[in-house]
Amino acid sequence: MTYSSKSREMASLAYHALEEKKADNITMIDIEQVSTLADYFIIASGKNRNQIQAMADEVDEVLGRAGYEVRHKEGYQTANWILLDYGDLVIHIFDTQNRLFYDLERIWRDGKAVTIQEIEEG
Repeated sequence: MTYSSKSREMASLAYHALEEKKADNITMIDIEQVSTLADYFIIASGKNRNQIQAMADEVDEVLGRAGYEVRHKEGYQTANWILLDYGDLVIHIFDTQNRLFYDLERIWRDGKAVTIQEIEEG
């Protein structure tokens, strides 16, 4: 598996895990050309603390089963912004208010918004 196919596989697995837990407004941004932080950001929202934590747990479980371990996790207890760093993939799970406030889509607008179909088709 090449570097980019690995990150695409992680992004696809994480996207579907978030969907499984009814995440709102899942956005994927290809940041490979604009940052060395990661290849992809995934940004999603949840309605309340329990849902947001369940979304993070599902992503962690699905990616863990596929052999990908989270390098860093922040914000789980408060669950107004959970960050999951998998190296090539960084996942941001927000409550609605904090997502609007931090507006990562605007900050990372130099990246390329991608769809799940584009990720899975390679």
